[in-house]
Order: sequence, then structure tokens, then C-alpha cells
Amino acid sequence: MEIRQITAKDTWAIRHQVMWPNKPFDYVKLEEDEQGLHFGVCDGNKLVSVISLFMDGDEAQFRKFATRTEVQGRGYGTALLRHLANEARIYAIRRLWCNARTAKAAFYEKAGFRKTDRTFKKDGMDYVVMEKLTP
Repeated sequence: MEIRQITAKDTWAIRHQVMWPNKPFDYVKLEEDEQGLHFGVCDGNKLVSVISLFMDGDEAQFRKFATRTEVQGRGYGTALLRHLANEARIYAIRRLWCNARTAKAAFYEKAGFRKTDRTFKKDGMDYVVMEKLTP
């Protein structure tokens, strides 16, 4: 397993396959993709998990975190999230947060994130804002 910085374009296929397979491909592209940092996990030569980080002062939001369905549960996403937390420390990020699908909140809690009281719906899915304060 290798974790490395990738381009926004590298993330799009996995974002589409995992997050929004029934939407048009362009739905997974973000206007701000070019301003973000993007990371991926490779198993051999195959990209299997991706995440994007968008910083604003001493806060950062990660978005479009996706692991190929056929390899979920093998620790790729956990390793990538751990790597992202280390990157946040390098950039002096004090608050790392995301809009988590409510059904996946337990995954983030295991990684040290806590639910906030902010929730919302998007395209029929329930979300909760989760955060982790970094030292």
C-alpha cells in the first residue's frame, strides 16, 4: 500500500463509482478541486481510495472520500484518513471536518472524529458534520 499526492482528475473515477454512480460523471467534480490537495492509496499500480482536502486558515474540510467498493474493509480508507490527519498537522490545521453520511459516522468516530449538532439532507441522503480538533 502506498499513499501519495494525486491530481483532482485522478479522483474522479473513484468518486463517481463509489459515491454517485447514478449521477452524470461531471457531478463528482468540484469547482474548487484545483485549490485542494488530493491524496490516494495505491495497491500495486491500482488507485483504490481517494480523499480531497480544502484548507481555509487553520481549518480544513475533507471531501469526496471514497474507497472502491470491492476493497472496502481492508484498511485503505483508515490509512488514508490517518495520512490526511498528519498532513493537516503539517499545515497547522487546528480543526479538520467533513460532511459525513450518517450511515458512515461510526467509521469517523473510530478515527477520533465527533459528531456536531449540524445535520442535513442531500439527494435523499442524511449527513452529519463531524470534526476533529488537532493539537
